[in-house]
Amino acid sequence: MRRLAAAAFVALASTFAFGQADEIAHPDPVVEQRLKDLAEELRCLVCQNQTIADSSAPLALDLRNQIRQQVAQGRTDDEIRAYMVARYGDFVLYRPPLKATTVMLWLGPLALLLVGAGVLDRRKKARAQNDGARAFARAPRGNRDAPGGARGYRTCGSRSLRQAVTP
Repeated sequence: MRRLAAAAFVALASTFAFGQADEIAHPDPVVEQRLKDLAEELRCLVCQNQTIADSSAPLALDLRNQIRQQVAQGRTDDEIRAYMVARYGDFVLYRPPLKATTVMLWLGPLALLLVGAGVLDRRKKARAQNDGARAFARAPRGNRDAPGGARGYRTCGSRSLRQAVTP
């Protein structure tokens, strides 16, 4: 009986640990709109392709609660953004500013695109050269030197036709 009562107490106590804050249970529309606007500007550090407004990760929930608390304390949007950047770095911003530390975030995709295009171009040129060399190697020897063949024979496929080339 004591074990059952202890288990019930632990189960009941754990629900309080995961309970929502008073601001969430009774949301203020103005605070929630500011929260939504700020949350759409901040990147989820777990998901990295979602804003904290879109993410369901526990860290995103914590960040939204931090923003909610700071809004309730009367901080401005710029102060909240500055706090998040100071704590998590420029990467937390969904549109980070262009500066020396974030230049790879902005120019990295363009650099990868240019490198990929260069590799593709080189492979196409190498393939064209190899195809030309293979065609030259497969051609009959009489056909290699002159359009009509070195011996004056026309070639057809892999067989030589013994027809004289008329000038």
